[in-house]
Amino acid sequence: MKLTDFKALTFDCYGTLIDWESGMVAALQPLVAKVGRPLSRNEVLEAHARHESTQQLHTPAKRYSDVLATVYRRLAEEWSVPASWEECQAYGRSVRDWPAFPDSAEALKLLKQRYKLVILSNVDNESFAHSNAKLGVTFDAIYTAEDIGSYKPAQANFDYMLEQLGAGHGIGKADILHTAESMFHDHKPANANGLASCWIYRRHADTGFGATMDPGAMPHYDFRFTSLGEMAAAVAAEG
Repeated sequence: MKLTDFKALTFDCYGTLIDWESGMVAALQPLVAKVGRPLSRNEVLEAHARHESTQQLHTPAKRYSDVLATVYRRLAEEWSVPASWEECQAYGRSVRDWPAFPDSAEALKLLKQRYKLVILSNVDNESFAHSNAKLGVTFDAIYTAEDIGSYKPAQANFDYMLEQLGAGHGIGKADILHTAESMFHDHKPANANGLASCWIYRRHADTGFGATMDPGAMPHYDFRFTSLGEMAAAVAAEG
């Protein structure tokens, strides 16, 4: 199997193209500062992952910005600190400030020369528009949780993507390389759907799963890189 065997790269966005963990930690600082004990970066991210996953499971049609507002409130309750609803809503809007990884825009530009580029993301459309501006590329298709009414790793999200790519773009499973950081949200369901996958292991210098849940048994993946830039270079090397 070669990287150049595929026609389309289907991307997770947050954690893969956008540095959501740094964005989260920065936007949560006003809340964390109220806590009467030190919280490590990973402790904050793991608590966030737990509340976010629970909220997405129980309210799958809620917009991501509203999910984040509720997560902020749940964190405040867990840490026994006050938080107004206005503060919660401000956190929900913080996605627009989350930075792209430094290599994302240039790597996407290079990959666009060979592949169709597709987004399958747990986000609302307004929030993604701000992120898309940072990525500097026109994606061939964008499928969000708001479009679908559920959040990955739900099967519905992959069903929707595969149906849309097959009917609208003539792209089948064998044409797709699902490209993502999260084992929980992306690689595990990619395995279940018979999709080849590429792990962009952004957290390679850290421990644990950060802002994503532990997937349990580690899923299979077909390629592994520590950055999207490294992946783009490997594609170029294949010619």
